[in-house]
Amino acid sequence: MLRYLPFLLVLALWIYAFIDCLNTPEEEVRGLPKVVWVIIILLFGEVLVGPVAWLVAGRNRRGPTGGSTPSEWHRNHRTEFVAPDDNPEFLNSLKAENRKDESLLKDWETDLRRREEELKRREEQNRSDEES
Repeated sequence: MLRYLPFLLVLALWIYAFIDCLNTPEEEVRGLPKVVWVIIILLFGEVLVGPVAWLVAGRNRRGPTGGSTPSEWHRNHRTEFVAPDDNPEFLNSLKAENRKDESLLKDWETDLRRREEELKRREEQNRSDEES
């Protein structure tokens, strides 16, 4: 198994460089046209010349335009896990949902009472109509 490792690493680098070249926008490619880079990667991939040349000289390496990289941002903005029962925002959201549910329940109860009274009135009216 260990004797296949170099072949697999070369194959992985070859595939990575090929896909990276295809996904790189034309304006970010340096030196040669994108089509030429694809041909170089495919022709010289077995000897690692094509993929390494693409990774070193073919693509334009520049930092993100927004300033810091995502990893720098995450290093500076770490958040600690807070259990739900200790999180005031979560508890407030539960209270708000409870208030909303209670008001909805009160509306339903009021509507149910109104309908029950209406049914009673209809039944009484039907009885009085039948008796007359």
